[in-house]
Amino acid sequence: MNFPESDWKLLRSLHPAALERYCARVLDECAVVMRDDKMSAHDRYLRLVGLIRERDDRVAAAFDDLRRSTAIQRLAAMINFEIVSSVDLGRFTPATRESATALAEILAPSGKRPKAR
Repeated sequence: MNFPESDWKLLRSLHPAALERYCARVLDECAVVMRDDKMSAHDRYLRLVGLIRERDDRVAAAFDDLRRSTAIQRLAAMINFEIVSSVDLGRFTPATRESATALAEILAPSGKRPKAR
């Protein structure tokens, strides 16, 4: 698919804010784990390590290797992780929006339908 220049510029401009939103969400999840006094310190540590590893894989899927040739995949990942707003998504051309949304649905974990925030 040809990724239009206007969409490429828009994605690059959204990238830093979306990354910040995602990282803030992960840090919030980490704080919840760290405060869970129902688990031992060791259990919290193990849970935190697992959470960070899982989220690191996700951040790579959505934010690493941002190129025009990977733009639809990165945008689809952002949609799946609900870190791109519906307003922002609406700023892309219809073809890009439709392609990214369709790919997000294909890549979504079973039983989870992606939506823009």
